Amino acid sequence: MTGTLVLAGTPIGDPSDAPPRLAAELADADVVAAEDTRRLRKLTQALGVTPAGRIVSYFEGNEAARTPELAEALAEGARVVLVTDAGMPSVSDPGYRLVAAAVERGVRVTAVPGPSAVLTALAVSGLPVDRFCFEGFLPRKQGERLGRLREAAQERRTLVYFEAPHRLQAALAAMAEVFGAEREAAVCRELTKTYEQVRRGPLGELARWAAEGVRGEITVVVRGADAPSAGQADAAELARRVAEREEAGQPRKEAIVEVARAAGVPKREVFDAVVAAKNAQGASRPKA
Repeated sequence: MTGTLVLAGTPIGDPSDAPPRLAAELADADVVAAEDTRRLRKLTQALGVTPAGRIVSYFEGNEAARTPELAEALAEGARVVLVTDAGMPSVSDPGYRLVAAAVERGVRVTAVPGPSAVLTALAVSGLPVDRFCFEGFLPRKQGERLGRLREAAQERRTLVYFEAPHRLQAALAAMAEVFGAEREAAVCRELTKTYEQVRRGPLGELARWAAEGVRGEITVVVRGADAPSAGQADAAELARRVAEREEAGQPRKEAIVEVARAAGVPKREVFDAVVAAKNAQGASRPKA
């Protein structure tokens, strides 16, 4: 008889948002694996519960090493409850490795549903919520961050990101560069907490606001790209417009910016169109 792995959602701010089952699971578990045992202690005090089982730490730094130990406990019949600092385990938090290990061993995996920063931010953002995609945290390095954003530049679903407060301004500035400064977004901070704030506006405006410094847990919601219109310029047309401006004496970089703004597309799309046109032109030339 194998055990059960319980992924337990925890409050994202207000302890009173905890689902009733959470206290019972924490009290009855054979093992409670917590991302931060100190935060777990505060949570159990708020819930008025004392875990009877063993408490172990399970965070990014020891996740790979501790997973086999917990998987073995599950295989031997233990009920293991996994909690992270806030929200659902394995969603931008430790947990995926343990779930995969449990599934591989045929162990039952279940969950205690709880508050979600992703869904809460979507609900209060004022942006379309019928279709969305969760992108997690952006890379820390600027080049990698821009690359990830370019991959999503034409995504028509609403985008949801997590971000650290000290990187928020750089992330918003990069979004404004890739998605366009006028793309609508919402910065949701400290959701369900005392200083909860939702700041809505164009990405360019939000980037300037964030330059003053922002604190707390951050979730960013960004409107998806507009559907291509019937008259939207194709790549060849974009390249032709840039070429016309270059022939008139305008530097290529400025021409690309103006064409992108006029066509309502990211600068990268116009740049790629110009490069493709140059390559095609070179390939069509007869060899000597």
